[in-house]
Amino acid sequence: MFHFILAAPWFVVVLRFVPALPLVLPTKLTLAAVLLVASQHLLINRITSGSVFSPEYPRPFIILLNLLFGAMVFLAVFQIALDLMSLIIAAAKGRFPQVPVEVRYAMGVVAVGLAAYAVSQAICLPAVKNVDITIAGLPPEFEGYRILQLTDLHISRLFPARWAEALASSSNALDVDLIAITGDFIDGTVEKRRDDVAPLAMLRARDGVLGIPGNHEYFFGYDDWMRHDRSLGIQMLENQHVVLKRGDASLVIAGVTDLAASRSSFPAPNLNAAIRDAPAGVPIILLDHQPRMAEQAAKSGVALQLSGHTHGGMVTGLDRLVARSNNGFVSGRYNIGTMQLYVNNGTALWPGFALRIGRPSELTVFILRGSGKR
Repeated sequence: MFHFILAAPWFVVVLRFVPALPLVLPTKLTLAAVLLVASQHLLINRITSGSVFSPEYPRPFIILLNLLFGAMVFLAVFQIALDLMSLIIAAAKGRFPQVPVEVRYAMGVVAVGLAAYAVSQAICLPAVKNVDITIAGLPPEFEGYRILQLTDLHISRLFPARWAEALASSSNALDVDLIAITGDFIDGTVEKRRDDVAPLAMLRARDGVLGIPGNHEYFFGYDDWMRHDRSLGIQMLENQHVVLKRGDASLVIAGVTDLAASRSSFPAPNLNAAIRDAPAGVPIILLDHQPRMAEQAAKSGVALQLSGHTHGGMVTGLDRLVARSNNGFVSGRYNIGTMQLYVNNGTALWPGFALRIGRPSELTVFILRGSGKR
């Protein structure tokens, strides 16, 4: 059914747009065939690479497929809008308007241009975003403490070793106190991604690098990835916490596994276990890949939750649909009782939908501030 849904824009374009072009039949058939391949690129991933999430072919080809897919979707939207306008005019004038071929060519050019822009925004190295977070009861020793959140790296053939190396260099240049990676490190098995993720071992922060699994870790050998991530110097928190110290002052960073674990034999997310035996009266920052359980975290006394998973909705407008499947949380900051939730747009995104418009990727640096309430 999923692949049929992705074919819907193709049907719109092939039935309503292509036939109206002044092209010879072989050219129209070729155009329809190329767009059909683009509409089914996830199925091609599954057939050729064993997973819709991990295409194992050259990066330029992955980029091209995403560009064609994006152009087809935009063109389908334009065609539907054109048809609606034609219906309105026909209702008013009693006949359908003749659409100049120049209008259709313009639609095609704009669709390709938008898709090219969307792909370029998806695969670029993120800009730095600084976010001030006020936490009640934050010890003065942690005033100005800086946490870099990386999330949804999706290191793959689309985001390969050279991209990961540039990311690590940019992250280290920020000179933060702590780096937190909130899941979806990869797309692919350890065997296929070993060289691509190697640059993550370069990451440096004064209190180290913490991580949690995302749902994609469960698709590609969870145990293998947990071991491999630790070998890169990343402390993985699987329903666990660490206590950071500045003199006699403390700050708790807790992490839970992903909701995807409920469909596996691996431990499901357990917030109670993650914060068990944490020092009383100390602010808790929770790393949870998906934001859906934020209300439970707020009730458990968490001060700040850092999540990802949604990619910010990727495209303005589409974010509303993504929000519905994530309890309304899709991008940016939310206040839930006394807890703050930040849903990161993502450092990258999965290769199957490498498009961004209005929802840019980000390197997010959180600067902790005390409220003066102790």
